[in-house]
Amino acid sequence: MRLFAAVAHQGSLSAAGRQLGLSPASVSRQITALEEQLGARLLNRTSRSMTLTSTGETYLRHAEAILQQIEEMQVEVSQREQQPSGTIRVHSRLLVGTLVLVPNLPRFLQAHPAISVDLSMSNHAIDLAERNIDVDIRIGKLAESALVARRLAQSERVVCAAPSYLAGRPPITVPSDLAAHGCLTYRLSMGRTVWRFADSAGRTTEVPVTGALVTDNGPALHASALAGLGVVLMPDWSVREDIRAGRLVRLLPEYRASHLEFENGVFAVYQRSRHLSARVRVFIDFLVGLFREAERAEES
Repeated sequence: MRLFAAVAHQGSLSAAGRQLGLSPASVSRQITALEEQLGARLLNRTSRSMTLTSTGETYLRHAEAILQQIEEMQVEVSQREQQPSGTIRVHSRLLVGTLVLVPNLPRFLQAHPAISVDLSMSNHAIDLAERNIDVDIRIGKLAESALVARRLAQSERVVCAAPSYLAGRPPITVPSDLAAHGCLTYRLSMGRTVWRFADSAGRTTEVPVTGALVTDNGPALHASALAGLGVVLMPDWSVREDIRAGRLVRLLPEYRASHLEFENGVFAVYQRSRHLSARVRVFIDFLVGLFREAERAEES
């Protein structure tokens, strides 16, 4: 396969032979043997030119993909016995970056002293290839793409508020009760803000909500809810500890809640064409471990 690919790219048997240290006659014999093995002609050869047949073009495309996979497999296997090192370029959504990644990043760096992390955070969709990002941590529902995604956690949205906010205010027992409350909302650029609810029978309803704060910053919503400024709709993993500690109270637990989609998650995303280096592999494994720790703590 390597020899055929060299011939195809060099455009001649002699040039491919020089590249690989073989005589033109040896190259010709091996290409002929390959064609006989396949029972198909791969090259159109004359005394003056050489071109790929349509079958040759198909074979070249598949051969190069296989050769790349072999190279990546060899690199990955060899790296498993080496200490991961180098820089990992990471982009993360603000909420998961602020609440989960940053507090735990020292643990990762202490465990892997030869690795450094170049971290950026925003809520904007980014082009991983253009930004040269190794891992992008995303939340919500993933759009279809050519990227590879590893799910780190399921993510349900929960409605909650601080005890200081709820004290002396009307109770919230059904979604429509939110109309009498101040809600801290995430800016989605979709006109009026509504929260969607689904009951145990799957019936959905939309409730318009308003309040003192609208922002595209998840950590700001979290901090404002803890300060007692209103009711908030947050991913369950982001408020799990606060609810357990009594800093926030979960409301409407019998309903599923969301801004848009009910299917959500936290994902580590990387490019399909990029080899998953040892340093990136251990980083993604670390992220998976963080969310598993949180899930086990909730179950215990």
